[in-house]
Amino acid sequence: MSTTPRVVIIGAGIVGANLADELTERGWTQVTVVDQGPLPLTGGSTSHAPGLVFQTNGSKTMTEFATYTMEKLRGLDTEAAGGWSFNQVGGLEIATTPERLADLHRKHGWALSWGVPAEVVDPARCAQLHPLLDQDTVLGGLHTPTDGLAKASRAVVALARRAESRGAVFRGSTQITAVLQHGGRVSGVRTDAGDEIAADIVVSCAGFWGRAVGELVGMRVPLLPLAHQYARTGQLAELVGRNDERIEARLPILRHQDHDLYYREHNDCLGIGTYAHRPMPARLGDLPEVDDRGMGEHAMPSMLPFTEEDFAPSWEHSRDLLPALREAKVESGFNGVFSFTPDNGPLIGESPEVAGFWVAEAVWVTHSSGVAKAVAQLLVDGRSEVELHGCDVNRFDELQTTDAYVDETAQRNFVEIYDVLHPLQPKLSPREVKVSPFYAQQKELGAFFLEAHTWERPHWYESNARLVKDLPPEWQPPSRDAWSAMFHSPIAAVEAWKTRTAVALYDMTPLKRLEVSGPGATEFLQRLATGKMDKSVGSVTYTLLLDHAGGVRSDVTVARLDESTYQVGVNSNLDLDYFLRQAPDDHSVQIRDITGATCCVGVWGPLARDLVQPLSGDDFSHEALKYFRLAHAHIAGIPVTAMRLSYVGELGWEIYTSAEYGHKLWSVLWEAGQPLGVVAAGRAAFNSLRLEKGYRAWGSDMTTEHDPYEAGLGFAVNKKKTGYVGHDAIAGREQRTPARRLACLTVDDGRSVVLGHEPVLLDGEAAGYVTSAAFGHTIGRPIAYAWLPSSAVEGTSVEIQYFDRLVRATVTAEPLVDPDMTRIRR
Repeated sequence: MSTTPRVVIIGAGIVGANLADELTERGWTQVTVVDQGPLPLTGGSTSHAPGLVFQTNGSKTMTEFATYTMEKLRGLDTEAAGGWSFNQVGGLEIATTPERLADLHRKHGWALSWGVPAEVVDPARCAQLHPLLDQDTVLGGLHTPTDGLAKASRAVVALARRAESRGAVFRGSTQITAVLQHGGRVSGVRTDAGDEIAADIVVSCAGFWGRAVGELVGMRVPLLPLAHQYARTGQLAELVGRNDERIEARLPILRHQDHDLYYREHNDCLGIGTYAHRPMPARLGDLPEVDDRGMGEHAMPSMLPFTEEDFAPSWEHSRDLLPALREAKVESGFNGVFSFTPDNGPLIGESPEVAGFWVAEAVWVTHSSGVAKAVAQLLVDGRSEVELHGCDVNRFDELQTTDAYVDETAQRNFVEIYDVLHPLQPKLSPREVKVSPFYAQQKELGAFFLEAHTWERPHWYESNARLVKDLPPEWQPPSRDAWSAMFHSPIAAVEAWKTRTAVALYDMTPLKRLEVSGPGATEFLQRLATGKMDKSVGSVTYTLLLDHAGGVRSDVTVARLDESTYQVGVNSNLDLDYFLRQAPDDHSVQIRDITGATCCVGVWGPLARDLVQPLSGDDFSHEALKYFRLAHAHIAGIPVTAMRLSYVGELGWEIYTSAEYGHKLWSVLWEAGQPLGVVAAGRAAFNSLRLEKGYRAWGSDMTTEHDPYEAGLGFAVNKKKTGYVGHDAIAGREQRTPARRLACLTVDDGRSVVLGHEPVLLDGEAAGYVTSAAFGHTIGRPIAYAWLPSSAVEGTSVEIQYFDRLVRATVTAEPLVDPDMTRIRR
């Protein structure tokens, strides 16, 4: 008789109860849920959550989490627990400024992209949907009829009962004092009663206590508990008789994001939540101590005293928007504690040090069921059907998990939670956390830096502004609308032009690099990658890492430095985490992150060889150093590794050296390039040039939701190779026509630049969404890549919804520039 793993879930709130339900539904019945608070009202964030479920998000993953939560709770039988667990009253987000109205049109595009029914409505319709509104203050709104209210505490009772009926055990008033380990993996937990519960898997769903639970296994859980104000008015005459204690609400849940506010009905009163106050970090040791007998709706550790002075501005803004409040008073309020993270995403995944210890933290009620389903799928099936790279707890570098970084960024995210943020909007602080050895020279050239993954990355250089007047007519970029012009400059056209016609230097240092070495390195990479790894020393291979279902986990570039050493260019810390988990236990493979110890200059353009060759006694000719080969060489005496590859589609090399030589390497190349018209070029030009060549960006263009053939990456799968992760799943797919594919679009009007996540309409119906986009300076028109049905063949006309207008585009053959690869192979 087979038995399922023993699972201990720490935390009986909405996430823990959902996870117990999802696991037991899949046949895992040895599940114990433990909470330090009494059942069912345990005193965490779930116990006081207002329960607003707005589904639409710029993240497809977060939207899918919210939609699943809505669907699951709506179908949950909670009559025995006192009534509904989801009241589908709809959601209404209103705009009182032109900027917010434009943002609601953008958000409507997200809804179309992710399949959520929604519409932008005029002020009269807003007032019809929510009669408490002052119509004259509103410019419009976004109405989503399937949004609504979750009664989290009631849902927890129903979920727990259902899980218990399948064998799960819930224990309240029980604190975990230790997570037991044996041989590097969890073996159980110890409680404050002194007993032990055996476990093969422990999952922390402890909410804002998750940081402390992580410390039990030495894991940094990068979240910050913050207090958020919530108040209730007294009885409003306008609501009397509309609802009752059982229904509670009939009006749509309402957001007034121009002033960081939201509203929901509580029978004949109104609940008001605000983010407009100062960030208020909540230290666990300062939370109120409430014993089991005192725990209740108005007293729990997660409810701090209401600070009226912080709420005063929000109350005035509320009275302006909702005239019914002008004669009303705030009857009660509290500062409720919940979790924020460095990037506002949830934290899902397994500890890198202790096998079997998992976290599902920083999860709001909105996404709770969706997150729980994903975690259950990870545990039972080894894979979530929803893509999780933006939620994986291991996505952060070590510095990003430190208290100082988490505290600062989480508080900033609290302040900006309802702000209109551009896709390229960088952090204001902390900055200059990671800089390349070329940073001083880049600043001298007037680099405009944006921040990504704590790296300062030049997007263009003001030193090139003098060349804008020299652009040939066909390279002159059109003017842009205000949104797409943010964090952009026409200087990018100069840098693209010089890359295509002369030579440019690109700082490639921030791209993560791993060293994989040891006697087992070749076999290790051979097992993980779709390409052939056992190639000659000096080979460079673009290849894919798949998951067991054939989804694209990552795309990587593998360079064989010697018989037992490889340099692997990867996408993020998740690749490092994956490699470390997959490494054999016999220590035959060593894996190091060498990014900070090295640097890289991309030297690209038709004059690249004219620049590099005179500086070296090594042979940089095409015959001596062919495409996708590397050479250990010296440039002006500096030891380098030159890899002949190019993600801008021009002749050249990625030139690597150790960090101490970086400043000198840049200086030598810059000085020698002056007679050739060399320029420094940034990410804006790079992104344009890569899209002209059809080069994909993992995480944007493809993820684990897509297989190589859908993504147009079948060429990276070695047809003769077997035995690698994901091989069996994709076997035979090459011969099939996929239902969808990543398609190249060019914009018909030649000037409208979209930015990503916009819906693409086919025959007037939403059929897909944009992944990456840029203005193609070489071809003189905007480019967008989008997931579309395979029926959208070359020449098909489509429309991209950009804010409140439709932009016509055409499915086009790729690559758009140099399809024969003659420029890159000369």
